[in-house]
Amino acid sequence: MLDSLRMHFADLPDPRMVNKCHHRLLDIIAIAVAATVAGADDWAAIETFVKTKAKWLQEWLAPPEGILPSIDTIKRVFRRLNAEAFEQHFIAWTQATFQRTRGQVIAIDGKTVRGVDANLHLVSAWATVNGISLGQYKVDDKSNEITAIPELLSLLTLEDAIVTIDAMGCQKAIADQIVEQKADYVLAVKKNQGKLYQLVEARFALTDDERFVNHPQPDYTVTEERRNGWVERRECWVLADDRAMKIGWRNCQTLVRIRSHREKDGEIQEETRYFISTLPPQPALLLGCVRAHWAIENSFHWVLDAVFKEDDNRTQERTTARNLASLRRIALNLLKRRKGKTSLRQMRYQAALNEDFLLDVLRP
Repeated sequence: MLDSLRMHFADLPDPRMVNKCHHRLLDIIAIAVAATVAGADDWAAIETFVKTKAKWLQEWLAPPEGILPSIDTIKRVFRRLNAEAFEQHFIAWTQATFQRTRGQVIAIDGKTVRGVDANLHLVSAWATVNGISLGQYKVDDKSNEITAIPELLSLLTLEDAIVTIDAMGCQKAIADQIVEQKADYVLAVKKNQGKLYQLVEARFALTDDERFVNHPQPDYTVTEERRNGWVERRECWVLADDRAMKIGWRNCQTLVRIRSHREKDGEIQEETRYFISTLPPQPALLLGCVRAHWAIENSFHWVLDAVFKEDDNRTQERTTARNLASLRRIALNLLKRRKGKTSLRQMRYQAALNEDFLLDVLRP
């Protein structure tokens, strides 16, 4: 990991007066990453990690004069470290270090870090097949995800991927950008896109109307799943239709309708959703993309809260909170890289107890 950090973080701007520093910036970052992998979710835990693992850290890092940074020094560095630069270096490191499966879904979605004063909202990219965080971008306080999504996308290698975004990101400029970056898209369509929503809804209404039997019929697939007492049936209809492209949705060739029916103990939940896509009209493929999108909620956002206690963190300073969020994502990617049936929570515990295991996780 140290060689990888030195390669991809070497030009990360040091916020300190370098000629007066006693500790290397990359050593401080490496200590914080190692502590986070080993279960440290706050400053007190990081301090405990440094004190407990002092001998091991000195052997691993070989710091100048053998002196490790204090917790106050580590906190001060992360408070002053340029958060945007740290995020960009994290993205570059991830794309260079982790193999990306071609053609996989890259889900884009936002998450609010609620423990931070006035809340910190980040838009993230999640590679659903590899199960890694590709990067994040802060949503400006006086803006929304519409402005942050293009900034994040511009930092990512998207070629041959399928980008999925919820209704907030269903914007013509974002669709253009995805195509320019040589990727496909599946975008959720809701009533905030009035003209587009009406078009898609009307096209499927025609296929439902028995008076128009000669109208092109959609391709169809259905799946059924039983889990935790729920029986969920998902039906997917797709139409080869270029009308959306004619009104400005670049390369759009497919309209999609998904209807979900969930039932448990007599309770019934139903929902109909619409999407547009550059993909061919293959219902199994498109239904799979939509289902994969929600992995960002279950496999990423939930893990950050349940395993890394992100929402419980009470760091009030915004820059520090952003940098800690990047640390958690670096640690998550390192842990996800280890294949096996051991849970993330167990791996963090094992990393805290076993220095050889921790070093193995940290290796590039």
